[in-house]
Amino acid sequence: MPYSGGYPRATAVQAVRGRYDFAVDGGAVGDIDLTRDAVIPKGAVILGGFIEVDTTLNSGGSATVALKVEGAADTLAATAFGSSPWSTTGRKSVIPVFTGATTLKTTAARKIQATVATAALTDGKFDVVLFYVEMGD
Repeated sequence: MPYSGGYPRATAVQAVRGRYDFAVDGGAVGDIDLTRDAVIPKGAVILGGFIEVDTTLNSGGSATVALKVEGAADTLAATAFGSSPWSTTGRKSVIPVFTGATTLKTTAARKIQATVATAALTDGKFDVVLFYVEMGD
């Protein structure tokens, strides 16, 4: 039955995938775009997601990596390369965990970015998958 309520409804849950690969992206200090051409639309509410570490991160110094969409470290706080989630392979959690208090709402079309700080990375490969619904303005 078609929706007939007076309010706009949210769309179906969608996913966006970002990928970090040292061989492709390098590891310089700064922001690295993980989504290339894909964007999370303006007004989307990010519900949750996961990180899949394929190759552990490495650094010749004391590199930290955070993940963001809307603002600094909103998807994963800055974490040392030798600590969880980067120190072992496998699936790991992100900050939005499908509860109202942890969801993120975009104020513009956004990308998933990794923020490398303190020192450059020298190796690593991981995916970030985020699930969202479009809420509009």
